[in-house]
Amino acid sequence: MDDDRALVDALCGGDPVAPAALIERFQGVVFGLCLRMLGHRQDAEDVVQETFVRALRSVGGFDPGRPLRPWLLGIAANRCRTAMGRRARRPSSIEPPEDRADHRPGLSDPDDLAGELARALDRLRPEYRLVFALYHEQGLPYEEIARVVDRPIGTVKTWLHRARAALAEDLTRRGVHC
Repeated sequence: MDDDRALVDALCGGDPVAPAALIERFQGVVFGLCLRMLGHRQDAEDVVQETFVRALRSVGGFDPGRPLRPWLLGIAANRCRTAMGRRARRPSSIEPPEDRADHRPGLSDPDDLAGELARALDRLRPEYRLVFALYHEQGLPYEEIARVVDRPIGTVKTWLHRARAALAEDLTRRGVHC
C-alpha cells in the first residue's frame, strides 16, 4: 500500500516518471483483463490505453488509502463494457458457431483444455466473465471485486458461481473432459 501511496503522491505532484511507473507496474494485469473481456488483442490494447489515460486524468480524485490495482481494474472493466457496447452496434461478420469441440486432425488438439476453456469463457455473459477473470486470473478477493464491479459481495459470489456452472455445462455439452 505504501508503494501505491508513493506512486499516487508522485502522480499528483507532477513527477515526470510517475506515469511511466504506473503503466509499467499495472499494464500486464490491465491488459490481461481487457483481453479476457474483449477477446481481441487490438481492442484490448485500445482499451488499456484508454484506461491509463482516464486514470492519469482522474488520479487527483483517487483515495490514496485504497489500493491502486482494483481502482485501475474498475476503470478497465468500465472501458471494456463501453467497448463491447460499441462493438454490439457495429455490423459483424458471420462466423460459424463453436458449439462442439473440433476433433478433426490438424485443426486443434482435442486435449487442449486451456483452449476449450478460453472458448467457453468467451461465451459467458460479460459480467460473469469479468468476475471470473478478476477472481481466478487476477486473484482479487470478493471485497475488491465488489468495488470494481460496483455490486454487493453477494452478487459477486452469485455471478462467480453462475460463471463456473455455465463453464462446466458448456464444456460438458461440447464433450470436453477434464
